[in-house]
Amino acid sequence: MLTEYLPHSAEAVADSLMQRYGLLRYKWSYDFSVVWRGMEMLWAFTGDRKYYDYIFYALDDMVDGAGDPGGYSREAFNLDFLCIGKQLIFLWQITCMEKYKKAAALLRTQLDDQPRTSDGGFWHKQVYPYQMWLDGQHMAIPFYLQYEAAFGPDEAAQTDAAKQLVLAWRHTLNPETGLPCHGWDEKKQQIWADPETGRAPHAWGRAVGWYMAALVDSLELLPKINALYAEVSEIFRTLSQKLLSIRQDGVWLQVLDCPGRLGNYAESSASCLICYAILKGARLGYLPGGYGKEAQKSFEAIQRHFVGRMKNGETFVAKCCQGAGLGGNTGRDGTFDYYISENVVSWDLKATGAYIQAACEEQRWD
Repeated sequence: MLTEYLPHSAEAVADSLMQRYGLLRYKWSYDFSVVWRGMEMLWAFTGDRKYYDYIFYALDDMVDGAGDPGGYSREAFNLDFLCIGKQLIFLWQITCMEKYKKAAALLRTQLDDQPRTSDGGFWHKQVYPYQMWLDGQHMAIPFYLQYEAAFGPDEAAQTDAAKQLVLAWRHTLNPETGLPCHGWDEKKQQIWADPETGRAPHAWGRAVGWYMAALVDSLELLPKINALYAEVSEIFRTLSQKLLSIRQDGVWLQVLDCPGRLGNYAESSASCLICYAILKGARLGYLPGGYGKEAQKSFEAIQRHFVGRMKNGETFVAKCCQGAGLGGNTGRDGTFDYYISENVVSWDLKATGAYIQAACEEQRWD
């Protein structure tokens, strides 16, 4: 891993990713959106057209002239599928091409019919009934608010979006640790659900990272006069303070609430998402400036722990949990042993995209 601070690393990592993978256009997948969001930020920051083109040429191929987003299934009611909606709106705002507006509108209709818990929280997927996951907050809520900002605004929809963030916090927060767990089962029937609270056993790092990114991106889009703005803002401040207090050598662990436990490890995607959120939150004034300075220290630690250079000059992000979830496949029981058993890889799109976003935010502090 790097032994010295690497400036302009957002460009270095993005260029290496484009060289390695080419256009990301072979499936409708949220991890593509994480990378594309980084490219959006790089284009805005550097003015280099290649980062915009990387998004445009991929989605131009995936969305046909009638606005049909190939690979998207509305009937699955899967919040993960909504993440790319942010880039559909972005491209419509830049190009005024009607197909992107139509595709975004189709994704937006999913939220009108998304199954909900009894108190109005979105199910993560139709196949995961009565479950709210932190992951889904990142996948759906910034898109929900970005759509309303572009084509609304509908105040009731904005409040509904903010309500999701609040419900996720209320249902997943473990008061003993001060951290939100990965998910919550209203029916308390899942193998991973606590029979009294419905909460999953642990705070999985990347899930908390998704939630942090959702909070800061939503605060940027949610009007301050909204009835839930203050509560969402307070959640973000509270969780940011807690996360800064539990860093290990400047970064965050795979299982946040098990420091020192054998087998736990520093994980890149969680660290990048959390660092991004705190850097952005401090820059926009949602957090005290000192939080931003601490996040800058964490970014330097992220480079030490996770960023490497190959002999051919390519720059990559390592030590990423390839995938983790709750229920579904055998063994996804939310235990510590489960989370540390998942594959750890390099060049993962989730960690790479999150790193580009964090690096863009860090460069804005220069």
